[in-house]
Amino acid sequence: MSDDPGVLDEALGLADEGDWQGAADLLREELSGEASPSAAVLCWLGVAERELGLSGIAYERFKQALALDPQDPFILATAGNAIAQFDDPDAESALRAAAMLGRDLPLARWMYGAYLTREGMLTEARVELDAALELDREDAMIRYESGVWHLVSGDRSQGITELFRALELDPHDGWIRVVLGLALVAADRIDEAVTELDAGARLRDDDVEAQLLAALSLAAEGHEDRAWEMLERGRLRAEGTDTLMVHEVEDRMNDTPAAALRLLDTTLAPSALRERLATRP
Repeated sequence: MSDDPGVLDEALGLADEGDWQGAADLLREELSGEASPSAAVLCWLGVAERELGLSGIAYERFKQALALDPQDPFILATAGNAIAQFDDPDAESALRAAAMLGRDLPLARWMYGAYLTREGMLTEARVELDAALELDREDAMIRYESGVWHLVSGDRSQGITELFRALELDPHDGWIRVVLGLALVAADRIDEAVTELDAGARLRDDDVEAQLLAALSLAAEGHEDRAWEMLERGRLRAEGTDTLMVHEVEDRMNDTPAAALRLLDTTLAPSALRERLATRP
């Protein structure tokens, strides 16, 4: 822990208010005054810097925190999950230790389960996710990761059910809505998918792919005005290869609803679903 727990509490309070810059500044000041850095300060500074878009610097903070051999399962899980996004091999040992030390900590169990799912260790992942569910059935992320597990395992129906449950717990999570919409497209439930893709894209303004997926689904269902609105939302934020996809989507929308559905169903939705299921939380 920090030499001054009050500073850490103050930083966490700023983070709760969304003031990540203030939290980062406070933690950097605390870090500079510590004779030996604490894993807690390093870990939370990493979280703050990641939220500020400083992913490379945040990665180093998490590595430094783990190098101190913390025994706090929350720190192990948070830092381990963070470095897993960089395919760091040390992530597995950190997350495993978090799950072992934090048997009753839902965060530790679901983060390890999520890691195992994405590593293809589905049997082991199910054990951790089931444990997390037993500890907290009202956590949207646990439900989401359970849904991911079912989808990766080939049980699309149960995966969709779990994602719907996750949304009941957190209706404002645009990522979950987009993934649910894609799963519904895969299940040929386009009339339901369009609702989730549209809502998810509106919650994720900077997600160009989500805007285009919503545009195609709306066009396929005959909602022309909203479809063109979503296309323009995507166009405004598109850069590089995204611009090429905007033109492709526009061409299909100018053709027929059936053409829009074909592009969505056979090309964009399957690849987007694979990529989003593989994305680490």
